[in-house]
Amino acid sequence: MEKLPLSVFIIAKNEADRIPIVIRAVRDWVDEVIVIDSGSEDDTIAVSEALGARVLFNAWRGYGPQKVFAELQCRNLWLLNLDADEEISPELGREMRALFAAASSTNKPVCVAYTLPILPLYPFQDSGHPWTAFHHPVRLYRKDLAGFKDELVHDTVVVHEGRIGHLKGMVIHRSFRSLAHHVDKVNSYSSAQAEVLAARGRDPGLLALLLTPILAFFKQFILRREFVNGIDGIVVSYMYAFQRFIRLAKTRERQRLARRQD
Repeated sequence: MEKLPLSVFIIAKNEADRIPIVIRAVRDWVDEVIVIDSGSEDDTIAVSEALGARVLFNAWRGYGPQKVFAELQCRNLWLLNLDADEEISPELGREMRALFAAASSTNKPVCVAYTLPILPLYPFQDSGHPWTAFHHPVRLYRKDLAGFKDELVHDTVVVHEGRIGHLKGMVIHRSFRSLAHHVDKVNSYSSAQAEVLAARGRDPGLLALLLTPILAFFKQFILRREFVNGIDGIVVSYMYAFQRFIRLAKTRERQRLARRQD
């Protein structure tokens, strides 16, 4: 199979059990796979290198900075960002290869960036429902016209110039190994979010703390259509409501502690 002039980069730490499926899904048809490791204590590095990826170390400074560093290491103009718990579906792989094949003689698609639908899949789910693929971030892009923001938490691609296209194939997102892992991950991520919110002067009050989890559950269960997953959708929606609540609670805690120190 002819390989696309495309660099795939993945940031990782202690992902030896999950990163193989990510690399295997793309390694046969992309020019290079780069893993940016931030200090794994398991076999992430050895496993990634055995699967053909180039592994580099970069000390953790946040999601945005880590991905900006990764972009600089890629040798191709076109980049595809994947997390260590994501997998390009066969349908999306075929769509991306067709996109490059149908491009001009310079082998560059007409758009400068493309959004990819993210399909969440929890370990207690046998399969995900396409209706729940509510998130469509830019993940495939030209690095000279787009790139990640250098922000601690919000790792978002900013397109500076040109058109944005939209692909239909799914990125399968296995974000959590278990509900316990979900709680651990939310605990870590919400602390970073609280730091950012507190620095911006956010100080959640009664209404925010009372209404946020209720509205978050409604958003996930109804607007993001988790109801199609039945009881599993209820569990997922409550977990989402919890993570929205705890970041505000931690922000409030930071503000109270800061005032006490003053």
